[in-house]
This record gives sequence, C-alpha cells and structure tokens, in this order.
Amino acid sequence: MATRTPFDGCGAAAPTAPIQLIGVAPCAPKAGIIRYFDLIEFFMTDSAPAASSLSASMAPLAATEVAASLVVTPTEAAAADGPADGPAAAPRRPRTRRGGKRGAKAKAHANADPADATAVPASATEAARRAPRPVPPMLEKLAELYPALFGAVFRPLKRGIFQDLIAAHPDLFEREALKQALGLHTRSTRYLQAVATGQQRYDLQGQPVEAMAPEHIHHALLEVYRRRQGYKQPALTAKLHARIIANIEASGLARETYAERVRTRDEAATALLDQALAELAAKVAREEALLRTFEASGQKSLPAFAEMYGMDLQTVVRALHSARSRAAKASASPNDGQAQPDNTALGL
Repeated sequence: MATRTPFDGCGAAAPTAPIQLIGVAPCAPKAGIIRYFDLIEFFMTDSAPAASSLSASMAPLAATEVAASLVVTPTEAAAADGPADGPAAAPRRPRTRRGGKRGAKAKAHANADPADATAVPASATEAARRAPRPVPPMLEKLAELYPALFGAVFRPLKRGIFQDLIAAHPDLFEREALKQALGLHTRSTRYLQAVATGQQRYDLQGQPVEAMAPEHIHHALLEVYRRRQGYKQPALTAKLHARIIANIEASGLARETYAERVRTRDEAATALLDQALAELAAKVAREEALLRTFEASGQKSLPAFAEMYGMDLQTVVRALHSARSRAAKASASPNDGQAQPDNTALGL
C-alpha cells in the first residue's frame, strides 16, 4: 500500500520530529530604558544591582511566553491530511470565519490525540499566561508594615527609602533581600504608573516630602506605554505625546533643556520625544499667533472674539492664558531654560 507524506498548507513536507514547541522568545528591553531603571535601583539602594538580579526579574516573563507557545504534533498533521488509500472521504464543508481565534483553538483541541500527554490545551496555556505572579515574602512584609506605600495603592517612594527602612528595622530586613524586593517593586508597572502621574514622593510616614523630577515622569511614561505596546497603536501614541507635552509644560523647562535631561540612546524613545517636541512647538506657535490676533482685533470680550472666529470659548481662554503666561515668564527670566541641570542623584 502506498504511503503518503503529510504536507503543510504551503506545499512543503511536514516536520517529522515527534513534537515541536513553537514559540517566540520575549524581546529584550530597549537599552536606554534598562539603563534608566538600573539607575532607579542603584539610588534606591546603597549599591548597583547585580546583572543577575535584573535577569531574574525578566525570567517570569520569559517563562510565561514559552508557556503560551503553540504545540504541533505529527498526529495532528497526519489527521489533517488523511490517508492516501481507502474509501473516499465525504466532501468537506467550506471553511467559514465563524468562531475566530476561539473557534480555531477549540478545533485544534478537539483534534488533538488523547494519547499524547504532552499536548497542552489552549485554555491551560492561557490560564498559565494570565496567572498572577507570586508576591515575594519581603514585599508582603513591607505591605503589612506600610500599607499606605506598598498596599493596594502604590505611591512613589522618596529617594533613600532603602536606608530609611534599614534604620527603622535593623534586625528585621536582610540588606540584599530588601534591595531585591525594592527593585522588583519600583520596576513594576503599577509603581511606574504612579510615577507617571507626577505624584510627589512619600516617606515611611506616608507624607509627601519631595516633588517628582520631570525626567523621572518622562521615563516612567515611556516604559508604561512600551509595556502596553503603545508604539504600535496610533491612539495610544497620540495620548503619550499629549502626556509628554503636559509634562514639559508643567516642568517649566525650556524644550531644549527638557530634551537634554531625558534623551537617551534608545531610538524609539528619541523618536517619540522628537515628535512630542515638534507638536509642542506647533502648539506654542498657534497660541502666540492667536494672542497677537486677539490684541490686534481690538476686542475686549473673549466670547465675542471666539464667536467672531468660530472657535470654542474654552479653547481660546486656555490658549491665550498659556501664551500670556509664557510671555510673562520670558520677560521675568531672560535666561530661563539655561539653568544648570539637576545634579541630585536620580533614582526611586
């Protein structure tokens, strides 16, 4: 009896290996972002973090991505192709788009060989991918002692919090374990989201003690959006530009000074910064042009001016206020934007 070699959908011979695990290795973080968060851990603690600790923090992500990979067996490939000889099979029904990804996963699970103990159901891999990571005992202890900082709501921590914890609990915390726990905490997405909002930094008593530096807000924004894959979604990218522009304006720094503080060697981060700066420059030009137009019109009433040009009144009020504030600040501080950069230690 003639045998038939199974083929895949592209006309090539199907693999003959017993079982193959097909997956995609997780992407390495951008170089500029990693350097920044290494600085975070350095200044949070009393020494630079070991490279192994950073690799360990990325290990759960790698394991999750491998667990979510697709398992393909020769049994499934042969069943899809069918035998060469034997009675004619009934005509197949035309394939439809019904079911989408869920339907495809259910069909693959139904066709899987029950004897193949290594075949992982799609629901199991999905559950493994979404399963929460275990909380280190050290972080549980910190949440118990300081719920206002490490509890349900994360707050940005003051710089030097590591030394404060060691001084407050000299016999409770082991230095290296505490250092690693704080590193995991300050690199978590929830913590970075708190930093990105521009909140003040808090001490162990739960009191705000210092303002958040604009460069820390900027880098937290980039990392949060990178983790949400915002670079590939135009709507999220536009929102990120708006947040960066708001951060620049709230910082009171000139655009050039702000760029010097936050620029890194990361090409994607640099491109996002340049786009946001270009949008801010266009916004400033529009506001200054509107102010000149209002002053030249002779109008004393903002509602009448807005109606004259068919503009929203609130938009006009905000634009004129921003332009006037910028002009007043430039007149009061001719050298604004040329101040020396903040040389205090960066870190969380």
